[in-house]
Amino acid sequence: MSEVAQTLNACLASVRGKTDFHPEIALILGSGLGNYAQTVRVECEIDYHDIEGFPVSTVVGHKGKFLFGFVEEVPVVIMQGRVHYYEGYSMTDVVLPTRLMGMLGARILFLTNAAGGIQDGMQGGDLMLITDQISSFVPSPLIGPNVDELGTRFPDMSHIYDEELQNAVRQAARSLSIDLKEGVYAQFAGPNYESPAEVRMAKMLGADAVGMSTACEAIAAVHMGMRVCGISCISNLAAGLSKHTLSHREVQETADRVAEMFQQLVTESIRRMKTE
Repeated sequence: MSEVAQTLNACLASVRGKTDFHPEIALILGSGLGNYAQTVRVECEIDYHDIEGFPVSTVVGHKGKFLFGFVEEVPVVIMQGRVHYYEGYSMTDVVLPTRLMGMLGARILFLTNAAGGIQDGMQGGDLMLITDQISSFVPSPLIGPNVDELGTRFPDMSHIYDEELQNAVRQAARSLSIDLKEGVYAQFAGPNYESPAEVRMAKMLGADAVGMSTACEAIAAVHMGMRVCGISCISNLAAGLSKHTLSHREVQETADRVAEMFQQLVTESIRRMKTE
């Protein structure tokens, strides 16, 4: 058994020692979006510190907890705060939580993040359905010996974001009269924001939004056979597209401003998703 598989099994045993809850959907809440957990019927809460070998988030606004419970009647596991590559963790550690949630039973990974908008016409507070991604600016989470227990050595990434799940989010947005943007998400390493030249490059490559998470998690999930969907909260326009200095405070303030709309969209999307 590989070292990664051993670590995952230790984490799994640690969680199973605290709860036997079996989620169908795994939801990762991005920067400033952690308050969504208040809308969930929580059955069990586990601090990341209490899981053997689990990486712990150091970012302000990321509470660092697993929540097990129900959105409507759908059993979910929620990451209230993720870990990032820029915090100094290896990419294997960054995607460990995603893999663990899959091992706990989740068949769908629902990703959310705060991102800088590039697409023409975007503004802070927009929500964007992720239809594809660019991960070339960070290491692949699959580098190194393949974890055969999880998936194949060379997984296909033609359809990272499941089309049926995308349609569920679109239908949810229409039912709520939400103007949902769509586009390609590009992950950069961070923690510095991108330069205006890097943003221009990303746009030339086809990116509509940029951030510091998500793409690596999606790759790890697809590798192990999970279905993936994602929504970006456009917290600000990317560098060079606005006249003011970028800050994490702005990210949190924008997320707070659109929190109710975001919560409604996530809940309605989950209600419409078929986990089989």
